[in-house]
Amino acid sequence: MKVSDLQKDLGLEVLTSKDYEDREITGCYIGDLLSWVMGRAKAGDAWITIMSNVNIAAVASLADVACVILAEGVKPDAGVAEKADSQGIIIFSSGKTSYELASLISKAL
Repeated sequence: MKVSDLQKDLGLEVLTSKDYEDREITGCYIGDLLSWVMGRAKAGDAWITIMSNVNIAAVASLADVACVILAEGVKPDAGVAEKADSQGIIIFSSGKTSYELASLISKAL
């Protein structure tokens, strides 16, 4: 499944540039402890989190995730979208819980 398909199918709000690499999503990872995510998320995962600080862009880049989804209506802190854009990271937001998002992604994959 492509990132653009996920965005449309789940009705995700795009928080970063609309011009992004339409990567293939190969899995899903849920985590909020950034050091834990760095060591466990896999390249191509859709990363679901409620963390909203600027460090999510760096972690997403290091882990090479396909996209970041902020769950439960969380919005990023100031400067996060710009940092993510500079690193080619797409960030979405959703009012759904992490569980709901992961369930939908699992069914779609």
